[in-house]
Amino acid sequence: MEGGLRPRRRYTVGDALDAWLAVGLDGLSARTVALYRDTIAKTLREELGAVRLTELTAGDVQAALGALATRLSSRTVQIAHNVLVRAIRQAERDDLVGRNVAALVKPPKGQLGGRPSKSLTLEQAISLMAAARGTRLEAYVTLSLLTGLRTEEVRALRWDHVVAWVAGQWEPVSEAGFDHEQLAVFVWRAERAGGDTKTPSSRRTLALPRRCVEALREHRVRQAEDRLAAGPLWQDHGLVFASTVGTPMDDHNVRRQFRVVTEAAGLGISWVPRELRHTFVSLLSAHGVPVEAIALLAGHNQTATTELVYRHQIVPALTRGAEVMDEIFG
Repeated sequence: MEGGLRPRRRYTVGDALDAWLAVGLDGLSARTVALYRDTIAKTLREELGAVRLTELTAGDVQAALGALATRLSSRTVQIAHNVLVRAIRQAERDDLVGRNVAALVKPPKGQLGGRPSKSLTLEQAISLMAAARGTRLEAYVTLSLLTGLRTEEVRALRWDHVVAWVAGQWEPVSEAGFDHEQLAVFVWRAERAGGDTKTPSSRRTLALPRRCVEALREHRVRQAEDRLAAGPLWQDHGLVFASTVGTPMDDHNVRRQFRVVTEAAGLGISWVPRELRHTFVSLLSAHGVPVEAIALLAGHNQTATTELVYRHQIVPALTRGAEVMDEIFG
């Protein structure tokens, strides 16, 4: 122990946020508590959650707030900064970190009108897919862009939920293989509390465009190579998108890898993975798909919960998105 600190080697910014949320919200209104827990803390975790607290720098904080400022209002950026300062101040009191680097940073101005809707053009989307080709993020980018899955749904996707239509029923590609006329994904899980999708209506079965099928086929081969290279270190969680040792992918690392791809595509580093979903919606709309059909594909439909939860047993899959994306991207 140096300088009175009680360092914890794996104590992250996310841990500090959790510790502050557990005790720092007393006396606040239910609305404010919900804002801090469900919006502000989640946003901060996406940017900094995986960073070890003792390694966090003022530059890291400035860069994270700068990224938030590209899509959030000035007030929300200010609140995020305040929450981060308070969480690290508590860790400082508990001798888990030497100084509060967040307090050294002045938050930037955000968007005057709140978070703007942002999506890639078709040309930008094509450039992005080309830049992702051959990288570890290729299948992640392709699936997100061509199916409109939420980022938390992509990270939670399991191989037994990538399926082929065989003899009148769905079978996992791990058993049936990829050489079938129709493949789909069961969007039944998400990286959220409890592991469920955002809403019951978000639970859906989506047919896969051909580009997704090929990307996932190649990705499965790459993952098998990872498994072989990792040997006894491999941890099998059954995830489609995992680390090189099979563990769940951290959102912070995904965002960092994604920025490398967007920069290689000549798009800069201001883009985030969830904007692939915005692009999916934008491209479908531009190609004349009715808003009701887009809402259904994106998991925003308001049809009765029972019909949506068991949709995979009622129809083979929601196919319109795959058909249009095959037309767009070939």
